Amino acid sequence: MRKLIYWRNITGLSWNASNVINFSRRALFFRERQIMERKATAVWNGNGKEGKGHLTTASNVLEQTQYSFTSRFEDGKGTNPEELIAAAHSGCFAMKLTFNLQEAGYTATELNVEGTVTLEDGKITSSKISLKAKAEGVGEEEFSELVKDAEKNCPISVLLDTEIQVKYELN
Repeated sequence: MRKLIYWRNITGLSWNASNVINFSRRALFFRERQIMERKATAVWNGNGKEGKGHLTTASNVLEQTQYSFTSRFEDGKGTNPEELIAAAHSGCFAMKLTFNLQEAGYTATELNVEGTVTLEDGKITSSKISLKAKAEGVGEEEFSELVKDAEKNCPISVLLDTEIQVKYELN
């Protein structure tokens, strides 16, 4: 993981080695911006309909996981890109909502998120999120706002250029 650090000197001190070394004793604040790169590999052999492939992620969570025409467009064994996008969107949304709740002073007991990605005429046309949430103390109106923010701002939502729909049940 690469890190970019932005320093802001709020004391008016000039920048020199002693200021940076002694930043904990002076009122210097910094914010850290993390840049992460995640990698996966796809290998495909053969033609489109009869061929087959496998996917491997750097974490090895997927390790030569099979995918094919039948796993993508029929009910064959293996995964497919749309299923992986649905999983990524569900996980991303759940984490963003968790952080939203935490920032508002709440902790979710459980967020059960199901994602459905629709592929229509060769294009992803929607990603639907269905959420069943257990979070004590948060009101319906505030929860709705936190959900809307997660829907709009989780990194996968930002990435997807499609209609995103979220429906939820609280407690």
